[in-house]
Amino acid sequence: MISNKNQKINQVSEDILVIGIDFAKHKHFTCTIDDRGRVLQKSYVILQSYAGFEAFYEHLLALKAAHEKQEILVGFEPTGHYWMNLAAFLTNYGIPFVMVDLMHVNRSKELDDNLQMKNDQKDVLVISRLM
Repeated sequence: MISNKNQKINQVSEDILVIGIDFAKHKHFTCTIDDRGRVLQKSYVILQSYAGFEAFYEHLLALKAAHEKQEILVGFEPTGHYWMNLAAFLTNYGIPFVMVDLMHVNRSKELDDNLQMKNDQKDVLVISRLM
């Protein structure tokens, strides 16, 4: 248990740009943080299309260069089937991703502000920090 937890912590180093994604039917919200959990960019929208994914990839490369990071790690809740297209896209470009447990996100969100209210921008920040 402790070894698994340490392995998860060690996967995010100072050279990694962490991207959290909250999926929806037509557009997805992202948040970018660094290894210490500092928000580097709030709420960026990805359209659920190939053109939207390409624009997101170009945006990732620009963020990586701007913040002088070597790698990218993407995390998301596997909500319905909406995550599958982007997961395949990321795999084709060699960008690693992790799936975050839905219940863990919900509980962490409630602990942050004691509200159960659904908010895509807030959810994506919680997802980013849980990776």
